[in-house]
Amino acid sequence: MKSAPSDTSPLGLSAAEATALPVLLALSFSHFLNDMLQSLLPALYPMLKTQFSLNFSQIGLLTLTFQLTASILQPIVGIYTDRKARPYSLAVGMACTGSGLLLLSWAHSFPVLLLAASLIGTGSSIFHPESSRVARLASGGRHGFAQSVFQVGGNIGSSIGPLLAAFIVLPRGQGSIAWFCMAAILAMIVLTRVGAWYGARVKARAARRQVQAGTLPRRQVAGIIAVLLLLIFSKYFYLASLSSYYTFYLISQFGVSVRTAQLLLFVFLGSVAAGTLLGGHIGDRVGRKYVIWGSILGVLPFTLLLPHASLVWTAVLTVPIGMILASAFAAIVVYAQELMPGRVGTVAGLFFGFAFGMGGIGAAVLGQLADRTSIQFVYQLCAYLPLLGLAAAWLPDLRKQPSRV
Repeated sequence: MKSAPSDTSPLGLSAAEATALPVLLALSFSHFLNDMLQSLLPALYPMLKTQFSLNFSQIGLLTLTFQLTASILQPIVGIYTDRKARPYSLAVGMACTGSGLLLLSWAHSFPVLLLAASLIGTGSSIFHPESSRVARLASGGRHGFAQSVFQVGGNIGSSIGPLLAAFIVLPRGQGSIAWFCMAAILAMIVLTRVGAWYGARVKARAARRQVQAGTLPRRQVAGIIAVLLLLIFSKYFYLASLSSYYTFYLISQFGVSVRTAQLLLFVFLGSVAAGTLLGGHIGDRVGRKYVIWGSILGVLPFTLLLPHASLVWTAVLTVPIGMILASAFAAIVVYAQELMPGRVGTVAGLFFGFAFGMGGIGAAVLGQLADRTSIQFVYQLCAYLPLLGLAAAWLPDLRKQPSRV
């Protein structure tokens, strides 16, 4: 007799339940709005650099402030909500993001910019762990698919940010950032409805939740988590070089306008969105480990070529780089959740938080390096970061492990 899927939802509900697609789409749409708003900050770096006379180190510090507040709190939120669900915390997180944008719209000094960045990051810390949990609950056992649908909304939102900056904020000025608080209010409304759906199922937790045990020793699990975090480090340190400094690289290397640079950043971020959606679906079909390996081995030739390419080929190469790099994140998160059953929020908080943190540290370190050398040297050095992904050789195939109880 064929066994049931080994995973259950964090509330103990059977994974055989049909996928709650409307809930997944609502989460994805909210993630779209959340990350669209958050992506305005790095997209506005060229304008802020000129308006506030910032150097690359200060740009890196802005990113570090945003990314660290978006990372340090996430595991804490995940651990807390594993123990006690907070369905309406999603809307609270969006309120923090909206407050940060409002502050950014009238900031007149660098310290106020840092405060605005920290509020936006705090909103992210609250939003991501619990929304990832709700996505898994709504997955119907298609965990990779659900995680990628949730994440692709954020990726698309991130890709829209540079367009909003180019066509709305740059022509109308810093004050126009306040207009986007309306998007935060819309997201709060949607997330309140999602919270009601989630809250209606919280009562089933006590009656149906079962204690789950992994099949691997704790020490081995800790080693595997360390390998997965190393993979996140290699990917997000490299992504920081593109998301934070790609526009400056294009302007410095090829002399393009700010608007053209932001349009090319949109192309890259759009490819990240496509890769996220494909990676989760493929991972459900062929296994997470194979997607992780494909992401590592597939991206290296393109990253090595990028620093030596012409403008046209630079734009072309960023498409497979974005798609291949992003394809593994949903697979890594679901792989870790399968490794640590019953700890969905903790895993989501740890990996989303670590990803944000590595992006922030990467931006700060690379900003310092760019000030001391050149932005071109940064891209030549970062081209070799994907080599760290060869550590995936130590990952076991969880599909070959005995079924969990």
